[in-house]
Amino acid sequence: MKVWIDQDLCTGDGLCEEICPDVFTLADDGLAYVKDGDKMMNDPGGAQGTVAVPTHLEDAVVEAAEECPGECIFVES
Repeated sequence: MKVWIDQDLCTGDGLCEEICPDVFTLADDGLAYVKDGDKMMNDPGGAQGTVAVPTHLEDAVVEAAEECPGECIFVES
């Protein structure tokens, strides 16, 4: 499973980070980004910032995508 965030749709609520802080983080710009380990995928963000989700975090990532008010989290199988 892979995941990325469309920052143009992000509302900055931070629910994704609350649900799965190992994969999502809010940056200084107030928008959410995915993380690959300790590296924030914000340069570039969007679809080019896609990361592979560790198996044990897949359920949390799906929950974050479902709860996201901006519907900006995209999960790919």
